[in-house]
Amino acid sequence: MIVVVGSLNIDLVVEVERRPEKGETLSGRDFHTFPGGKGANQAVTIGRLGETCAMLGCIGQDTNGKLMYEVLQKEGLELAYLKQVEGPNGVAVITLSEQDNSIIVVPGANQSVTVDYIEANRKIIEAADLVVTQLEIPLEAVCYLGEMTSKKGIPLILNPAPAQVLPKALIEQCTYLTPNEHECKILFGQEESLEACLKKYPNKLIVTQGAQGVSFYDGKEVVNVPAYKMEVVDTTGAGDTFNGALAYQLAQGTGLREAIDFANLAAGLSVTQLSAQGGMPTLEQIKAYRNNVK
Repeated sequence: MIVVVGSLNIDLVVEVERRPEKGETLSGRDFHTFPGGKGANQAVTIGRLGETCAMLGCIGQDTNGKLMYEVLQKEGLELAYLKQVEGPNGVAVITLSEQDNSIIVVPGANQSVTVDYIEANRKIIEAADLVVTQLEIPLEAVCYLGEMTSKKGIPLILNPAPAQVLPKALIEQCTYLTPNEHECKILFGQEESLEACLKKYPNKLIVTQGAQGVSFYDGKEVVNVPAYKMEVVDTTGAGDTFNGALAYQLAQGTGLREAIDFANLAAGLSVTQLSAQGGMPTLEQIKAYRNNVK
């Protein structure tokens, strides 16, 4: 079983030809409301791949919170540990333009994922084969989760997004750290080269680079695992799909390079459909793609 501790947002998505300049008003092509949040997205990926997944987090008492719960329930996730709190659910305002996205997150109920909440759910966390978390919940709770999993020897994937400078103890406590290139610079400083960062954390630091693939240091050399070329519709959630698929493979005991290749394919397939969760593939779809390519 994999436990995901993280955010549950509703995505408010605007499609537009180009991003507006400061003070400018543009007409958008379309508007959508989708389920999202890094925690929920990663949990949905894991569930679709066939692994039992418990989602831990907080939802609001508003219409968005109700919608979030209903969507995750249909995905077959274990939701007994979700907590409903007063106030609005988290939302993400997403602008889609020129085959890329920009995102503003309003945390809402996600701020209620506290140290006390983590402690209250210690039993299910310590029963996990692997734990996944991100930074759309309070850092104090993430640090507490890092201490808890480290003491029990439970593998922890930390997807450090939105990026911020992290305590050194947390970096040491997580088993895998999965920033993109931009996030890596925030974590370790602009002056550090990617290669230098990777060599400091062999088989821990896994840096996603979009179309350039994913890089890590295996203790002997920097390894780049190529991305899969797909027709891009929407890149929202590609990183979350990568992290969820990586967690799934690592929980199966798969080696790191093979796990990353699998996660790259899952992420590639995810961008061929609209919305973060819309294109997240099932295990059967991944197998079918590989069979067709051969």
